[in-house]
Amino acid sequence: MLSDIEIARNTKVVNIKKVAAKLGLRENQIESLGNTVAKIDHEKIRSKKQGKLILVTAINPTASGEGKTTVSIGLADAIAKKYKKKTCLALREPSLGPVFGIKGGATGGGYSQVVPMEEINLHFTGDFHAITSANNLLSAIIDNHIHQGNALEIEEVYFQRCLDVNDRALKTIELANGRKDGFTITSASEVMAILALAKNLSDLKTRLGNILVGKSRTGKLIFAKDLKAEEAMTILLKQAIKPNLVQTLEGTPAFVHAGPFANIAHGCNSVIATKTALSLADFVVTEAGFGADLGAEKFLDLKCQTNDLEPSVVVIVATVRALKLHGGEQKENLKNENLTALKKGFANLERHIKNIRSVYGLPVVVAINKFSTDSDQELHVLKGLVEKVGELAVVTQGFEMGAEGAKELAGIVIQKCNEESKISYAYELQDDVEVKIQKVATKIYGAKSVVFEERARLMLETLKKNKLDKLPIVIAKTQYSFSDNKDLVGAPEDFVVTIRDLKICSGAGFVVAVAGNILLMPGLGKHSAFEGMSIDENGCVSGLY
Repeated sequence: MLSDIEIARNTKVVNIKKVAAKLGLRENQIESLGNTVAKIDHEKIRSKKQGKLILVTAINPTASGEGKTTVSIGLADAIAKKYKKKTCLALREPSLGPVFGIKGGATGGGYSQVVPMEEINLHFTGDFHAITSANNLLSAIIDNHIHQGNALEIEEVYFQRCLDVNDRALKTIELANGRKDGFTITSASEVMAILALAKNLSDLKTRLGNILVGKSRTGKLIFAKDLKAEEAMTILLKQAIKPNLVQTLEGTPAFVHAGPFANIAHGCNSVIATKTALSLADFVVTEAGFGADLGAEKFLDLKCQTNDLEPSVVVIVATVRALKLHGGEQKENLKNENLTALKKGFANLERHIKNIRSVYGLPVVVAINKFSTDSDQELHVLKGLVEKVGELAVVTQGFEMGAEGAKELAGIVIQKCNEESKISYAYELQDDVEVKIQKVATKIYGAKSVVFEERARLMLETLKKNKLDKLPIVIAKTQYSFSDNKDLVGAPEDFVVTIRDLKICSGAGFVVAVAGNILLMPGLGKHSAFEGMSIDENGCVSGLY
């Protein structure tokens, strides 16, 4: 069987100008970066079209993920090729952290990929490098200001440096001037979030200026604009803000832009890319990171609520293997048939279904991403369990069959897009930050209550004192459980969520609540993806997936 990278290399792709033409884009609206990638000048697009938005999310995953991006790509290809609808994907850019870590790349798999796969998974158009540079420029400006006399009397610095690789040793560092600091992975940085949420270049600059840098000796909050940093940072990001256009193996246009993680950031591609896609296509397929308790919650409560976006339908990706894990099966036995564990683990999927349907009021379809180890009996039982709670489940095989493998799913999704629905949210924007956190924890996670540790309590007081306590929230927690404890699988009940810190991202326009032991700078695993990679004397890469 061919590897993902071999499939991608053996597929003939069309010139990116022809891909852009499928969306009605003219040559003066695109900036070609070779034959397969282009930047889109979104400021020149004046279309009033408003396509249907399809959100793809998932259950709480295994360590290697459940194929959410693969399902998204297969679904988009099926809508475009099998139903002849004008379709566009809107996905996130991969981070080098997972690429060289445990999960691997984020371009899909098998016959449902976006290409050029190797380029997208590595440096792509340099967006991540620009974000890292802009972030670390601000850090340098802060320390230089302190070194040059500290006219603003900065006493405590909140803003951290960033790097786009997993490196746990950088979580806490000591600078040459003696100040304690640390690194955040680029995907979880505030600059990444700002790029993903900015409406245009002017809004980007304003948001960069509003980054909270730290606090003075008198307790006054210091922002990036006080250091005159926003203009230089915006210059570094003037190309990165433009969405990237690529294509699937079957020629469906795909915007791949911005890449915040969902477990430690807000987990969605850029607002600009999503809205641009909606203005050009009849159907836009987008995905939100990790399970629906993380990516979908933030997509709906933050991205949609603050940007007048509303999905027509939500697709929840589930796998037999992950549900067996939630039902108590051991990792090493997931390939074996176990109907008892499957039925018990279904509680995880059921809670996600109820959340989307009852809390957010949106139509739901379950996509069962089929693996070769799934038995026919397991698939039959899982479909029956979904039907018992009043929803449809469709077995998808986009990995093996591309658009053909997602044809049935696409047909149901198109039908669901025509259902009447009205989005609601887990919290209201006027709620206090503390109330927002409690509502998400109880309504979405199923927690009994929330406890705020001392550091978090102090930050709540700072928020109230500076009238920042109405900002939306991003909860950073483990992706493996509804709770903040990765070992509480399934659909746990009667648990307490512990918030140990709050990070004010006033430029991005939200507050990050750090739950449990989650780290904003992950580390590499004992055996990571980089170990299986190689490059020959001709520059041909293998092992990249």
